[in-house]
Amino acid sequence: MAKAIGGLLGGAAGLSAGPLIVAALIPGVGPITAIGLLGGAILAAAGASVGAVAGGKLENAMTEGLPEDELFVYEDALRQGRSVLIALAEDEAEASRLRELLKAEGAESVDAAREQWWIGLRGAEQEHYSTFARNLSDDEKFYRLGFESALHARTRCKEYDQVLGEMTAAIEDLEHENPGAHIAEPFQRGYERGRDYYQRLCNESKAA
Repeated sequence: MAKAIGGLLGGAAGLSAGPLIVAALIPGVGPITAIGLLGGAILAAAGASVGAVAGGKLENAMTEGLPEDELFVYEDALRQGRSVLIALAEDEAEASRLRELLKAEGAESVDAAREQWWIGLRGAEQEHYSTFARNLSDDEKFYRLGFESALHARTRCKEYDQVLGEMTAAIEDLEHENPGAHIAEPFQRGYERGRDYYQRLCNESKAA
């Protein structure tokens, strides 16, 4: 990764007038640092507790376009002791070149990291779901969507009734796309488990 990180950090330096170092604490990860406005914005969007900011204030506009539905994947990678590298591309052609560079240097894609994260959880979730006399294999798609929805930057740490409107709309969209499928119950069960999962991470972080 050395060549890829070196090249990309050189370009990232132009994001701010000077280096901006942000020290933060992500639940379940511990203290980490981010370089530049983009790094700070990502931590803020992830719900990190920012302990110190040097060099200026974060710009809210920097959070626009961040994949809020993937932030939990980045956090899990950090928990596993891995590095997360994010680059801003001017256009799709440049993005494609960066993807190829990272792939050539052995970087794992976000999609692959997301699958590994779920594989690590699936056994426990299958056992839990069986207590409702249901087979996770039958409802896994919608259970997992509910689980991941609870980890979304907008909804994490909220009770189901606090985001009922948004969740109801999501379920209705899924029912429209998958007529006749059993969706509402597994989605809600997954959401509740995802919320509990994140709360455990928060508690573990506080205890540490």
